[in-house]
Amino acid sequence: MRLPAVEAQTVIKILQLEGYQNIRQSGSHIQFKNGNGTVITVPLHAGRPIGKGLLRKIIRDMEISREEFIALLKRV
Repeated sequence: MRLPAVEAQTVIKILQLEGYQNIRQSGSHIQFKNGNGTVITVPLHAGRPIGKGLLRKIIRDMEISREEFIALLKRV
């Protein structure tokens, strides 16, 4: 299953749904952390989707499958 183009705001909403909290922001990059200590950095560039490779990395760091991520996309 192919991943759709996703903007940073959508990824941020998904991370917050999954229990990640914003811990810091440095320029246009926001870091989120969950209860297990996993830190995920999301680049916040207005109007530009997150690159496919970075999106796969974020999904891998969240420890969910592509299908689970796409299901979360539908909830947002």
